[in-house]
Amino acid sequence: MGEVREKFWELPLAELTRAEWEGLCDGCGRCCLHKIEDADTGEIEDTNVACKLLDCGTARCTNYRHRRAFVPDCLRLSLANIGKASWLPEHCAYRRRHENRPIPRWHPLLTGDPQAAVKAGVSAAGRVVSEDRAGPLEHHITDWSSAAGKDAA
Repeated sequence: MGEVREKFWELPLAELTRAEWEGLCDGCGRCCLHKIEDADTGEIEDTNVACKLLDCGTARCTNYRHRRAFVPDCLRLSLANIGKASWLPEHCAYRRRHENRPIPRWHPLLTGDPQAAVKAGVSAAGRVVSEDRAGPLEHHITDWSSAAGKDAA
């Protein structure tokens, strides 16, 4: 992953190295799920439909390095767009650090447990269907906030 500083997750996002930025991810996979935006209100509805590259069992991208070659509209989070990604889940470390809040206490960086997002009830792992098999998105609207445990954020 590259060199990372001690407690880098407490630093402002603008000060992170690329390796540290990548290390913030808790691996929940929720940013890789399709959303439905109401054309009139702009309200975002979550679904349980995963990008074709997401491994539905592990919530990991099967081709992260080259994902944009296969999914051109895949959003790469950056300092320039993080503030516009209001659809990111409440527990997301990128969102929380952008809002100057700490990462969740269950986060893998704090617990050392790579399965922390699964145990916290916020992971998409085992709870989603691939876009290749899903059918109409409207049939897959999900309230992820009710699925998460009380310690999710």
